[in-house]
Amino acid sequence: TSVHWHGMLQRESTHVDGVPGVTQCPILPGGSFTHTFSVGNQSGTFWYHS
Repeated sequence: TSVHWHGMLQRESTHVDGVPGVTQCPILPGGSFTHTFSVGNQSGTFWYHS
């Protein structure tokens, strides 16, 4: 599993946005992942899927 974001610029955090094994290390079954980031001055609708 991985987490992918829509609607926001991923400045300095593109390494944790996307395809497991390509742009993000996989989140293993039973594992956890914490992604801390700032949206800065961005506004709008943001959503994610995994």
